[in-house]
Amino acid sequence: MKIDRLKPRDMQDRHSLEESPPTRAPRVSIVIPMHNEEGAVAELVARIAATMRTVATFEIVAVDDGSTDGTLGRLRAACETVPQLRVLHHPSPGGQSAAIHSGVLAAQATVCCTLDGDGQNPPENLPRLLDPLINRTSPTVGLVAGQRVGRQDTFAKKAASRLANALRDRVLKDGVRDTGCGLKAFDRDAFLELPYFDHMHRYLPALFAAHRQPIVLVEVTHEPRTTGQSKYTNIGRAAAGVWDLLGVLWLKKRAKKVEAEEVGRND
Repeated sequence: MKIDRLKPRDMQDRHSLEESPPTRAPRVSIVIPMHNEEGAVAELVARIAATMRTVATFEIVAVDDGSTDGTLGRLRAACETVPQLRVLHHPSPGGQSAAIHSGVLAAQATVCCTLDGDGQNPPENLPRLLDPLINRTSPTVGLVAGQRVGRQDTFAKKAASRLANALRDRVLKDGVRDTGCGLKAFDRDAFLELPYFDHMHRYLPALFAAHRQPIVLVEVTHEPRTTGQSKYTNIGRAAAGVWDLLGVLWLKKRAKKVEAEEVGRND
């Protein structure tokens, strides 16, 4: 599996990419899954819009995953100040992967980028994450996966994450140390060709690799949670992870291994 690793740069350098020419469809769709994150909505949407204005034409697709607090109302209010914002709603919680999948299905751009709705993924990382896909710094890129440095989580959560990542890498051999980072960018069509299942967002590197899509790893920053609470417990995540890991291993072994090339035709 081919993985390119980009060296970390000054994390405060918000360099701009060449602006896309005006088109009817946006160049990039930023997809945000949100569940009970009312306190993070306004700042997160504003920071994404401020960052993306120097990058490319964009839309923000926020998916309210059956929130029971004021998240949906805050998102609707944010539409008044951020015209690029679109809001989708699940009537009941479907999980992070379901929200991401709904957002990507609705996306109008050919390039999609995800980040968590809790505000722990700084939007200022978006230019570096999108660079390989927009400017094609690598010949072909299927997925750009963020790798968190300086994680702002509890010791227990970081320890559980390290253990889970080590087990996943040992079984799937995807060569990625942090698949739990919400910052990911990818080709929309390539993503939609992947088989959908709950929690698939944690296995995107292995799934893209199984479908012969090159992966680029980019180091990104991380911020402490200032509002809301984590949606997962370590025990709950581990219990689901065992079944997911076995399922992804099966999918990887059964993925199509060849592609047809047209060599001629009869006129």
